Amino acid sequence: MESAARRRMESIGRHLLPPRILCRDLHLNPVSLTESNAIGSSPVIIGGMILDIHAKPFTDPVPGTTNPGEVQYVSGGVARNIAECMSKLGTKPFMISAVGFDMAGEMLLRYWKSAGLSTEGILQSKSIRTPVVSIVFDSSGELAAAVASVEAVEKFLTPEFIKQFQNYICSAPMLILDANLHPKSIEFACQIAAAAGIPVWFEPVSVKKSTRIATVVNYITCASPNEKELIAMANALSSRKEFKFHCESTKGQRQSVESLFQMLKPAICFLLDKVVSLTGAGDCLVAGILASISSGLDMMQSVAVGIAVAKAAVESDTNVPPEFFLHNIAGEAKIILSGVKQLSL
Repeated sequence: MESAARRRMESIGRHLLPPRILCRDLHLNPVSLTESNAIGSSPVIIGGMILDIHAKPFTDPVPGTTNPGEVQYVSGGVARNIAECMSKLGTKPFMISAVGFDMAGEMLLRYWKSAGLSTEGILQSKSIRTPVVSIVFDSSGELAAAVASVEAVEKFLTPEFIKQFQNYICSAPMLILDANLHPKSIEFACQIAAAAGIPVWFEPVSVKKSTRIATVVNYITCASPNEKELIAMANALSSRKEFKFHCESTKGQRQSVESLFQMLKPAICFLLDKVVSLTGAGDCLVAGILASISSGLDMMQSVAVGIAVAKAAVESDTNVPPEFFLHNIAGEAKIILSGVKQLSL
């Protein structure tokens, strides 16, 4: 399995690395701080496995009544999405999570096992109500409303449960934490990683939960917030709590990031050949970066792969595409890298 994983990422790496650098020479993850972290070790991901229920009306939803449309069950959860995407890119992560014996839990585990992923770190118990998120989209595919029931992640992924997998964390090239975890569990996992010199990637999950970075910020190596989560994180770390996003327009008037995005959205959609769904694209971006880092690519190359993977994700109606065509990913990443301009600070 390890050699297959190496071959997958090498097929991408050959397109990105300078000719004088061979993928087989990349024995250590460049962001790891200890020489014990060989590429063959698995990244550890701790967080939620969630069943997403996607409801898409055929027309704009009318409040107070039933709306005709499509309802789909999708395997979800930020941590789960990242883990699945990484595995399809050739890096098999070690997942620590919790599900029940209910319908949602059985569906998630059945799919997980069919992908050939380990269930060793996944707690399954009759006392667990599997996390479920019900999402209603508008007719254009944008999020209209959502209700999340994910208390099991906080309740059952305790420091005591995580401690069972300390050896996995200490030998990982990176630890990825989903902010659905209880703050005490986040801090405990960070402390294990810090003691072993393992980098920590913080996934904020939502605006509200992104503020959980406040007590562990000194342990965090990387984070992947969107603009709203970034503002919330900055405010949680600041005593003044005044941060807002503004950009200067050509006329000197300030415009929000949201308004600029809406202006650029038609162009973005044109550049993306087949936009089907934006759900899961951010998770796939993170997964592409992490899989590449774990396989020895540098940060710029890894980000390019992540962007290419995210592009493939928006062209799929599932959170993670059923499969990736690595030649296409490598080609897209190479184009992205060729257009990079270094900013002078």
